[in-house]
Amino acid sequence: MNCSNATKISVLILSFLFLFDSSAMAAERNLTIKLATLAPEGSSWMKAFNQLNSEVMKKTENRVQFRIYPGGVLGDEMDMLRKMKIGQIQGAALTSGGLSSLFREMDVLQVPFLFQNYEEVDTVLKKMDPFFRKGFEESGYILLGWSEAGFIYLMSILPVASVADLKKAKVWIWEESPMSKAIFDEAGVKAIPLSVPDVLVGLQTGLVDVVYAPPTGAISLQWFTRVKYLTDVPLAYLAGGILVKKDTFRQISPSYQDSIIEIFQRHLDQLKAVTRNENREAIKVMTKQGVKIITPSKDQVEEFKRLSNKAMGHISGQSFSRKVWEDVNSLLEGHRKGGR
Repeated sequence: MNCSNATKISVLILSFLFLFDSSAMAAERNLTIKLATLAPEGSSWMKAFNQLNSEVMKKTENRVQFRIYPGGVLGDEMDMLRKMKIGQIQGAALTSGGLSSLFREMDVLQVPFLFQNYEEVDTVLKKMDPFFRKGFEESGYILLGWSEAGFIYLMSILPVASVADLKKAKVWIWEESPMSKAIFDEAGVKAIPLSVPDVLVGLQTGLVDVVYAPPTGAISLQWFTRVKYLTDVPLAYLAGGILVKKDTFRQISPSYQDSIIEIFQRHLDQLKAVTRNENREAIKVMTKQGVKIITPSKDQVEEFKRLSNKAMGHISGQSFSRKVWEDVNSLLEGHRKGGR
């Protein structure tokens, strides 16, 4: 071997070792993942975030940690998504509206009156989990775990028991909820679009007098201090999930990735149990604060359902596919017949 070839080989070996060492160093480099949420500081959500973050830091020997931005300080969910796309943050806790912006099939979970109870929710999410995870990953995101806000109720300054009552009111509509828009359009309701952080001011100033949220959300966001009535009809289920950008997640050492997902889902499962109990207790808290419960008649509830079904017919095929709709209904039918 001549000197020239020996030199070239030495350079190649050194280059390989340098690249290998750089890759190893990158994998071991500390990583701070910025994550935004609408959950207010002091809420059960934030307590769960702080606990799981501590466990992640301990598991990874402080190589991975999450920096949480609570209370909508970085804006509504669409703002969070925009900030993720440009790299300002790397993750977000999103409800169904935000999740469906990344994978439209998630819209199926927002269909009004789809679920009758939490057992049905758990059955569908367990079976559909691999499908949804794959959809998010193909969009460039990793689902760290499922959470939820719970079932949504109408809350108002004026009593609302029927569609006719709704037409008389100034109804808030979440900017990220095309499904709600379709229903209100069908009802002939002129809805007022506002971001979630702006709703309280809307209630305080009289800009809106009907809002909708899970009971715990109404308390955490202080909306319950401005409403006088709660319509006792669970309208729809509001799922939630925590996502992180796939290219960020892949920077974490492979030896930690599965553990981090396990830590997130375990804490979020515990949080779901807490959230469900808090939603039940929240209604009691609201009634103690003077909020009156409105119980629509069976005919009035059926009118809400007919209105919803008609609106869903108009947007059919614009979001979730017919196959996903059939899959979810098949799972629900099997569950209601006693299958699992």
